[in-house]
Amino acid sequence: MQPDLLRPTFGTRLRRYFFTGLVIAAPLAITASVTWWFVNFVDGLVKPLIPSAYWPDAYLPYPVPGFGLVIGLIGLTLLGFMTANLVGRTMIDAGEAILNRMPVVRGLYKGVKQVFETIFSQSGTSFRKVGMVQFPQPGMWSIVFIAQEAAPEIAGKLPDGDEQIGVFLPCTPNPTTGFFFYLPRREVVELTISVEDGAKLIMSAGLIQPGQVAPKLAPVPSTPPATA
Repeated sequence: MQPDLLRPTFGTRLRRYFFTGLVIAAPLAITASVTWWFVNFVDGLVKPLIPSAYWPDAYLPYPVPGFGLVIGLIGLTLLGFMTANLVGRTMIDAGEAILNRMPVVRGLYKGVKQVFETIFSQSGTSFRKVGMVQFPQPGMWSIVFIAQEAAPEIAGKLPDGDEQIGVFLPCTPNPTTGFFFYLPRREVVELTISVEDGAKLIMSAGLIQPGQVAPKLAPVPSTPPATA
């Protein structure tokens, strides 16, 4: 007869079933929650701008989520189409000329616009490379996202005469917060991994290594029949 030590107990099988269900359900639940929050957030911004007579909710007995999101996507696409021609570009330039005359709004608008242009630029090099620097002390290495080289106005004020480069050191597990600083390029070790893999490495606190494939869930063995 097969030894009892090789047979999973009822408690072991129950625990494996629970963790298998948790691994499957948790990512789906988190993704659905974030998506639902984003859809409702956009709906709350866009729907008040549209007369209630055009809302599907006015003709249906239940609310329709995502209506504001669809209208927002269509509006942004039309706005991009309008600015691609001379008339739309002239209107945008006229609006920016008015904003440039407002002391407080001018700086805010230019800063936010430059950030978005840099992030969505296809030719930019910001945050397209991952590297390592010694932080918080020599001998301890941290993952950083490599930004652009220091501007001449900044590089000229730095004591080191070598080429200076900006890096962003994200925090774990939230990579949207962290520290930005300049240091000599020779002190940055560039990696060949993608920014996405670097973000996964940081958010998982090192549990998900670059290029690592998520392990498949092992099937829960059933109790083998007793053999003589």
